[in-house]
Amino acid sequence: MSDYEILDDRFRKLTIGHAKLERLWTGSRWAEGPVYVPAAKHLLWSDIPNDRLLRYDESDGSVSVFETPCNNQNGHTLDGQGRVVACEHRGRRVSRLEHDGRWQPLVETIDGKRLNSPNDVVVKSDGTIWFTDPVYGIDSHYEGMIARPEIGASHVYRFDEATGEVSAVIADLVQPNGLAFSPDESILYVSDTGASHVQGLPRAIKTYDVAADGRSLRSRGTLAECEAGFFDGFRVDRNGNIWAS
Repeated sequence: MSDYEILDDRFRKLTIGHAKLERLWTGSRWAEGPVYVPAAKHLLWSDIPNDRLLRYDESDGSVSVFETPCNNQNGHTLDGQGRVVACEHRGRRVSRLEHDGRWQPLVETIDGKRLNSPNDVVVKSDGTIWFTDPVYGIDSHYEGMIARPEIGASHVYRFDEATGEVSAVIADLVQPNGLAFSPDESILYVSDTGASHVQGLPRAIKTYDVAADGRSLRSRGTLAECEAGFFDGFRVDRNGNIWAS
């Protein structure tokens, strides 16, 4: 365990005074997409360049390979049944880990065209799955593979498993990345990391009002600009605070 530096005193109100920053493990080339699975008492995360999922066992502190290869998975979340939902770079799809251990593909195409490389995902309380689809995973072998984009744009999508409908809900971002809903699900936050490849493009978190029907969005503009680096994945706590990497 180690201490950490606090750069803004407002942070003290969000933490327990004696909280420590603990390194659980080191050894990934690029650790991404952590998700805690309460039923199994373990933490899963991706090591994207090494094409593997790693698992931290809370009971004994051990770390092991959960699955490899894994289609260069990136972001993960849990659905209402506690199943892991994953974004696959190489698979160019969103999939779900069923209770029997099978990975079930959920979304691979829209209008007959393959997705780019789903990056991050969140499941709304109504069961719909919302995910970002930039081109990072088909832009290099380091993150997945080199492939031709079929859609020609990077969107945020909503998938309704009950009807099978996939719809683009955001089309005004350069490279949508992380996403999360506000606690009451009235706002969707999405990071745009367009500047990661082209200087001068966005490096911000955008906000969108969610319509009463839960299907469409209205842009509210920019919430925050990142002065150094980029907002990647993030989560929103019960009080509406955004915790971004």
